[in-house]
Amino acid sequence: MTSEIAPLDDLAEEYRSSIPDDLRAAHSFDWYLSELESDPKIARNAHQRLADMFDYYGTEYDEDAGIARYRLAADDPLDDGENVFYGDEVHRTIHEFVNKLKSGSRGLGPERRIKLLLGPVGSGKSDFDRQVRRYFEAYTATEAGRMYTFRWVDLCRVIDDQDPADDVVRSPMNQDPLVLLPPDQRQGVIDRLNETLDAPYSIRNEQSLDPESAFYMDELLANYDDDLTEVFTNHVEVVRLVADENKRQCIETFEPKDKKNQDETELTGDVNYSKLAVYGESDPRAFDYSGAFCNANRGIFSGEELLKLQREFLYDFLHASQEGTIKPNNNPRMDIDQVIVGRTNMPEYREKKDDEKMEAFNDRTKRIDFPYVLEYDAEADIYRKLLRNADVPDVHIEPHTHEMAGLFAVLTRIEEPDSGAVDLLQKAKAYNGEVDEGDEIDLTKLREEAADVAEVAEGMDGISPRFVGDEIAEAIMNANHRDRGYLSPLSVFSHFEENLEMHGSIPAERFEEYYRHLETVREEYRDRAIDDVRGALAYDVEEMRTQGEKYMDHVMAYIDDDTVTDDLTGQEQEPDESFLRAVEEKLDIPEDRKDDFRQEVSNWVSRRAREGDTFDPQDNARLRRALERKLWEDKKHNVNFSALVSSNEADREERSAWIDALQEQGYSEAGAREVLEFAGAEVAKDELDDE
Repeated sequence: MTSEIAPLDDLAEEYRSSIPDDLRAAHSFDWYLSELESDPKIARNAHQRLADMFDYYGTEYDEDAGIARYRLAADDPLDDGENVFYGDEVHRTIHEFVNKLKSGSRGLGPERRIKLLLGPVGSGKSDFDRQVRRYFEAYTATEAGRMYTFRWVDLCRVIDDQDPADDVVRSPMNQDPLVLLPPDQRQGVIDRLNETLDAPYSIRNEQSLDPESAFYMDELLANYDDDLTEVFTNHVEVVRLVADENKRQCIETFEPKDKKNQDETELTGDVNYSKLAVYGESDPRAFDYSGAFCNANRGIFSGEELLKLQREFLYDFLHASQEGTIKPNNNPRMDIDQVIVGRTNMPEYREKKDDEKMEAFNDRTKRIDFPYVLEYDAEADIYRKLLRNADVPDVHIEPHTHEMAGLFAVLTRIEEPDSGAVDLLQKAKAYNGEVDEGDEIDLTKLREEAADVAEVAEGMDGISPRFVGDEIAEAIMNANHRDRGYLSPLSVFSHFEENLEMHGSIPAERFEEYYRHLETVREEYRDRAIDDVRGALAYDVEEMRTQGEKYMDHVMAYIDDDTVTDDLTGQEQEPDESFLRAVEEKLDIPEDRKDDFRQEVSNWVSRRAREGDTFDPQDNARLRRALERKLWEDKKHNVNFSALVSSNEADREERSAWIDALQEQGYSEAGAREVLEFAGAEVAKDELDDE
């Protein structure tokens, strides 16, 4: 059998090719200064480098939402879309996070604050934090994101008591080589760099050498009669620095542990006991720079469940954030340069926010809300992503399954509308961009009302995607065990109902409310299933396309104040207003809003044309729905409704054609039979009652 695993030599070559060419190369300090002259951004601080990283991977400004969408999260180019984030709320949060970085890069204040991602369980804040760290690693390995540090070499030749094992010592804090220059000389270099810097920020560096490096500098200067050039020539090498979380290099993740065992040295470092006997207790060379803040220098400190830490333990964050320094035991203060990101859930935030003793910590925190998704189509995309990244059995997911599951989740997250103009379902549809009845809904007002009544912010409470994802997974496996080759919304609803009260994160006082939401979603699915069945009964792809093209021809003529050519007579005629209204009324679009709708579909067609896509009414959800309903009105009089509820052999052929039509809409054969049985009787009853 031939192995499909690449030979080790090939794997080694692939690994080597992913390493920057100059990673292991040693350079002189003069070389580094010349590199800075050609590319001043090399000397950026952590906030500046991280802010530039988001733009490096691509940015698109969304005029409608008023936010920048960063490809790092919206497309995940490094992993082919495996870790994409969905929903305007989430991208608004990411936009706010990057704005904090960008304002911090300009020295406007947020660089001295902890960026605290606050959200409910399962909202995606940990995934986003992980994504940022992942991309920062990759970015620092590129030419655009490169940074450097230095190492001391040939120390034993000058320092008599230097341990031979420490003849070469890398900068313990991975500091920028510019820190080696005295402050006045360094500022002169930085001033020259800023004259040619093409960036919205300025290069700044007022740090001092860490204690160990300061010790070496003093010893070497004493040996060379304060000749800094001799020190640089004989004992300093500049090397490439690439962030690596596994190596705890420029990225550090910190997690709370048992309160009795948590020690501040985990943050700031401790004595290096293996060197204590060599150098002595007060010698800076006997310090172990393995604290989380030390490891994160020049990059990202990521604090998981930050507010679970004891109050006293959080004090180290005060100076780390506000002053950019840390104070290890029995050591002087040390400068740090890093973006401090914290994550916490709602219970810990509620506990700490009103604690007067936490005032100083809260003042140094920039809270960034990371809510649940509030658009149920985007929520459905989350479930699809979960399944896409898993080994899913051969089970067909029926239409509306993910969307209805997402709608249920969203209904538990949004606040009840204050006014009586819309109900909760209409609000959820408006948030989702469905404006059948939402043309007159003021979304801004709805969001402002929700912000006023929500404890923290809308979307910070409710059912998590994990619960829904777990139930979908259970329903899939149940269908697989039963050799039932499809998963429908009805099956998912049953799992929700059975397991709602068994989920530990759902408070008992909300069970009744959630059951009501589930009934609302059942009714919504019933209406959609009825629409699907009606579409199947009157299904005609060519007729749909013909009607769609006719509608658009007349819309364009109406907008351009032009005429259209009659297909039968070849004569020019005015746009057929009665036909246009017959389509639009199927979406309950009032007379005074018809121009808005016509302009909307016209813009959609124009945008597709610019992108090289041909017109297809099936691709526009609102237009398709309107045409389906009109087609139904035109053809329903020829439908044998009794066949929907009949089991006669004579009706089998007709039912088979309807099942085929449902399959054209995305149903499996078995799923089509289920929806025909579920909604067919309702369709027949409604139409027979009208006769």
